[in-house]
Amino acid sequence: MKYLHLIWKNAMRNKIRSILTILSLAISLFLLTTILAFWTTLNRTPDSLDAQLRLVVRHAVSLANMLPMSYQQEIEKIPGVKQVVPMQWFGGVYIDEKNFFAQFATEPDKIFEMYSEYQIPPDQLESFIKDRTGVVVGKTLADRFNWKVGDRITLIGRIFPVNMELTIRGIYTAPTKEDASAVFFSREYWNEAMGRPNVIGTFAVKAKSIEDIPRIIDAIDARFQNSIAQTKTETEKAFQLSFVSMLGNVKLLIASVNAVVLFAILLVVANTMAIAMRERTREVAILKTVGFRRKTLLLLLISESLLICFLGWVLGCLGAWLIWSSVDLTNMGGGFLSQLYVTPSILGLGLIVAFLLGLFSAGIPVWHASQITVAQALRQL
Repeated sequence: MKYLHLIWKNAMRNKIRSILTILSLAISLFLLTTILAFWTTLNRTPDSLDAQLRLVVRHAVSLANMLPMSYQQEIEKIPGVKQVVPMQWFGGVYIDEKNFFAQFATEPDKIFEMYSEYQIPPDQLESFIKDRTGVVVGKTLADRFNWKVGDRITLIGRIFPVNMELTIRGIYTAPTKEDASAVFFSREYWNEAMGRPNVIGTFAVKAKSIEDIPRIIDAIDARFQNSIAQTKTETEKAFQLSFVSMLGNVKLLIASVNAVVLFAILLVVANTMAIAMRERTREVAILKTVGFRRKTLLLLLISESLLICFLGWVLGCLGAWLIWSSVDLTNMGGGFLSQLYVTPSILGLGLIVAFLLGLFSAGIPVWHASQITVAQALRQL
């Protein structure tokens, strides 16, 4: 502790160089944190017990192919199944194409049992169930469009040749802003508008227990294996991750970008520290002359490098956490991405990276400087 003032003074001896080094580190670590936060957000799934019990049943070929509604009764008969709710993605437009958000036709009296983490006042839920043209909207969307209960909205069909004239009967809340960025309206109303085709895009299935899930998945797909519309059943988490996989090999891309960023950081810090240590040769000789031991010199010089890297981490990683936890990306993310989640593990990884960079970038030049004798150091002046 008695050397802290000396470490700080030496680290900030050349203020412009130190500040530029810290800023370059901060920018690199900010990018690293942002990329990892983006990947974490894409793969983020609800961690509630209900979310772990939910399955999604869809057509085995693609989501564009529909399933007969009669499948609902067949799935409900499978042992271990607690509840089945049809879910139809509508994909309509509200006023303008840029106002994109999730829209589902479903069964009003079951949807909030299936997604029990969503909360809605009982009177609003009752009103939603009674009104065939009613719709409930997420709190994030209500705030975004300044919607109130009783307002009327129109969803213009793009996938289906019908427009849905709806009256807002309730506003629900959810654990995350993304979950509160959807609207739910009556499947019967959509089915009637479509001329009663009696088909559906997916079924949400809730199992009675986690142990039942593998058996239910096999049973559902086996039940419809020889039908005109074969099914693919998967957990809700696997279903969501399948959308991420549609983006291509994002994991490889992110790993490549991270590797380039880390290599650039290493070059910058190593070059700066090497120059700094060379300039300190005379000082090392003087410190050895007045009695500083080699071990103490090593600790002092490496501590200066670690201090600079730590300040870069504070500005880069903690700055990214502060920015992404306060900036609302709802409009930019189309309702699917309201913020980037900078988790403690990402901050911890950033701190480890900063520590290792400080240690290895300064290690070689510092070791070399500490090994030379006083006479060798003075001859280099």
